[in-house]
Amino acid sequence: VGRGSAVSLSRQVQRTGGSSVVSKCSAAARGYIQDRFLRLLAGRRRRRAPLIHRGYYIRARAVDHCVQDFLLKTKSLPRTQILSLGAGFDSLYFRLKDMGLLHHTVVYEVDFPNVACQKATLIKEMKELSALVGDTGGEGLGATTFSGEDYKLLGVDLSELSVLEKILEEAGLNNEIPTLFIAEVVLTYMENTRSDALIHWAAAHFPQACFLLYEQVHPEDPFGHVMQQHFNQLNTALHSLAQYPDCEAQQRRFLGKGWTECSVMDMNEFFTRCIPEDEQQRVQTLEPFDEYEEWHLKCSHYFVLAASKGMEPSWSPLLPSLTVPRHAGPVGMAGSVPAAVCARLSGVPGLRRYGHHSVLIKANVILTTGGFGEEDGQHCRMRNFHVLSKHAGYWEAVCVTPNIPDKRWGGRLYHTVSCLSDTLSALVVGGRTSPSSAGLGMLWLKFPKTCNASGPDDVAVELVSLQPATEAALLRWRHSATEVTFKGEQFLFVYGGRSALEPVLGDWYFLHTPELTCTAIAVEGPVPESRHSHSACSWEGGVLIAGGLGAAEQPLGSVYLLRELEHGFQWQTIETCPPLVPRYSHTAHVHEGKLLLVGGVWFHASSVPGVTVIDLMTGLCLDYVINVEHLEWPLMLHNHSSIFLPDEKELLVIGGGGNCFSFGTHLNPEPVLLSLSSILISH
Repeated sequence: VGRGSAVSLSRQVQRTGGSSVVSKCSAAARGYIQDRFLRLLAGRRRRRAPLIHRGYYIRARAVDHCVQDFLLKTKSLPRTQILSLGAGFDSLYFRLKDMGLLHHTVVYEVDFPNVACQKATLIKEMKELSALVGDTGGEGLGATTFSGEDYKLLGVDLSELSVLEKILEEAGLNNEIPTLFIAEVVLTYMENTRSDALIHWAAAHFPQACFLLYEQVHPEDPFGHVMQQHFNQLNTALHSLAQYPDCEAQQRRFLGKGWTECSVMDMNEFFTRCIPEDEQQRVQTLEPFDEYEEWHLKCSHYFVLAASKGMEPSWSPLLPSLTVPRHAGPVGMAGSVPAAVCARLSGVPGLRRYGHHSVLIKANVILTTGGFGEEDGQHCRMRNFHVLSKHAGYWEAVCVTPNIPDKRWGGRLYHTVSCLSDTLSALVVGGRTSPSSAGLGMLWLKFPKTCNASGPDDVAVELVSLQPATEAALLRWRHSATEVTFKGEQFLFVYGGRSALEPVLGDWYFLHTPELTCTAIAVEGPVPESRHSHSACSWEGGVLIAGGLGAAEQPLGSVYLLRELEHGFQWQTIETCPPLVPRYSHTAHVHEGKLLLVGGVWFHASSVPGVTVIDLMTGLCLDYVINVEHLEWPLMLHNHSSIFLPDEKELLVIGGGGNCFSFGTHLNPEPVLLSLSSILISH
């Protein structure tokens, strides 16, 4: 790298560090982390979104978990040291000192010279900081910008290993005592040859050492593409990902560079296994939150690694004595399903949305409503409806503006739209504007009798009036609403979801159509766990419920059939073989005795959900990967809608995507057709 471009790169990397401390500071202000020093080091204050808060909470928690475990395991030793690589404006030293955890430990922090100088100036100016560290006047000696008895702040470029080694030695780093190295999203910005050399040097020169690494992983799936694109646009490419794309590769990297023990887990696993349940619940209730998909995807794309050598007793902070089972290995795929852009729908910006709902009004006519997406070049909640209709083998779309006051429709997300048998009308149930809102009331959508293959040019909207208690109970979102038959009459079965007060619901209601009276019908059998973001399909007069997100924000793998009996309904568990991989935010369809699950989010970071086919007679459950080689963009299959076209044996996928952590919003740019003919014939 030329000198000029190296300087420019170092500036870009420094900016990511500055942004990181501002995000941590915002998370601390909302109670996610207890850290009174961040506000002194952050400089500027800015409130971040709840998703960002959770992301920085899990990062801080993982680092603290490992650091405090190191200090606990070595507290009987006379001397230890911590070397934080690329420390930026991190507050780790001040927190540990304030907690009384540094009786015999010296903390060394290394970063670019100008970052170290800025931090040193801040420490000197802030009495709260300087009083803790106690300035011993050692700064100004070579690369040392600040020196205290148990704290040394050094300005040096990490990629210059020989210079780094010399400066650390001059500052008093002792390679004969147990040393913890910390690299929190640092090494990935370096060329792999240089970061590998640093990992190897640490193992070769320190007989008793531990290494804590927190970094990104999984560059090749859709979220990984968006993540990489973000860092490339910032001119801070993530170099590690190509050579070390998954947790196993990172583990092999350390074991091959002189470390004798190494454990690693992604942040979904860390949150589930290493954070006590009461703390999980505390964090989940700090703010109104409804971005589960992006939270779990973010967590599956970051990992924490703990490597050690020569430590007695051995250091393994990521092998807790919790009884929570590890997530199983990779999901076996039975084959693939080809994906292709749906011709003629590619130029319709209103179909770039997520959290919406699509429904087949009649043969070859689809109505898409609500969600968050792109309208007139702006990202916003979607007010307009889109009607898709098929002419001479091609799909076309028209935009319909509903004649309805804004507050009634509200540009809702995560609602349901149910077309009722033998009517030209559909019922909209629930949905929300913001996660703190109470949810929205029900609406009838009435289509004109002339609604033919050209699609309705107008949709009449009528507000539904219900008993107040029923209306309040149905203010929910991420639920399902499915038509069922009981004693020859039609009912709408509204199940699960969440509300502003309840993070997950397990109740249900039978609405007799068309007058929508709430009817008590007996239901027996094992009651399913409460859930939202599940799928529900009508089948043989009953309902098939699959997957969803449960009470502890954990994906569910159960499948239930609500079956009609003479005097009511009965819940039945459908056993699948192999067991269905737990997932949520998928869509589902039934075709000739087979349940088709499309996309969603699961915790198996080695792959993303494609199409799963469950034979409802035998329970056989097969997963198929979606072949996206003909798509020029990442296909995110969560928060999407899909319509099954039985004659063509195709699935039309509309929209999908979400707010990808701090990497920007991804909206699938075009509807996609998935061809299922090969798997439905052979299955």
